[in-house]
Amino acid sequence: MDKVLKSCFPKKVLWRLTLTNIIVIATFIILSSWAIYNTACFLVEGMGQINAQKQNEFNTTLFQYLWIFSVSVIIMGSVVHFYITTKLIKPLNRLIESTKIMKQGHYPEPIKVKSDGEIEQLILHFNELVQQLKNNEQYRQKLISDLSHEFRTPLSNLNGYLNALSNGVIEGNPKLYESLQKESKRLTHMVEQFEILKEWDYASIQNFTERQQVDMRLLLEQSVEMFKWLLDQRGIKVDLQTDYGKVTVINGGIPQVISNLIDNAIRYYEGTGPIIIKGEALNEEYLVTVSGPSQRISEFNQEKIFERFYRTDSSRNSETGGTGLGLSISKEIVEHHNGKIGLISNQNYNSFWFTLPLGHIT
Repeated sequence: MDKVLKSCFPKKVLWRLTLTNIIVIATFIILSSWAIYNTACFLVEGMGQINAQKQNEFNTTLFQYLWIFSVSVIIMGSVVHFYITTKLIKPLNRLIESTKIMKQGHYPEPIKVKSDGEIEQLILHFNELVQQLKNNEQYRQKLISDLSHEFRTPLSNLNGYLNALSNGVIEGNPKLYESLQKESKRLTHMVEQFEILKEWDYASIQNFTERQQVDMRLLLEQSVEMFKWLLDQRGIKVDLQTDYGKVTVINGGIPQVISNLIDNAIRYYEGTGPIIIKGEALNEEYLVTVSGPSQRISEFNQEKIFERFYRTDSSRNSETGGTGLGLSISKEIVEHHNGKIGLISNQNYNSFWFTLPLGHIT
């Protein structure tokens, strides 16, 4: 029975709405006309001032007028409803056309809306979705390009030297083997960092992750201790100033952020002063600052430095051993902890900082 009823209705929304509206309007008008007709006939008959012939003429005339009125109202109401409905669902038609364009593998232009109704809200969300897909596609292409760029040079070096060694063009020596080992380690380190970045990209959409409260003072002290041997070897002093403060960390990510910032300060260290590491408990957040003497970072580079694979040196070489992923990983982790991260560069002194909310993460 349901299938029969559904088959009687047209498939397009406009016609289905119009037909439904005609049925509803017609039903109420017919019922109203029937009630008016019977009430009027009853009242006139109750007056007792007209004979049966007059009564029949009155009933017939009233019936004809009500019938004409009902049909006219149904037709006019249906036309007006059709016109208004056509205007209302016009954005939906544009939405359908846009989805067809997307199905063909192209990104449609944003659909313009003039009001703030439910349909317009749907279209606004659709526009945002299309823009997000475009951004994701651009990011994917950029990521592939960056990966290709990052791996091409070290792999070419390794293949070139290995081919030369295997063909007897050059002879191996400790210095050459050490250079090849550094390139191999750099590639391995890059892959490891990329895996970490992928994990945090995935973690950012998960609702259930392992969390635990830690004391930031203890976390900072432990992180500095991990670099003690390297700091002593480079002859770099550290000034550690920390306050007590409990924060909630996810999957041990914050120690990695601190390690990235300290490693960054050591790698680009230039000067004689100490690396200053501060941990300050503010009203609602804990502020960590890692500062050290280094080359000044331009304002342009400050805006780009947390992007993936970005390096401040224009030649994008690997002399410093960086992969361009450490700071982007740090940004991903801090933001997933509902915190913020940034950089202040003054003269020959750079300060990287990040904040975390004190207490539990909601």
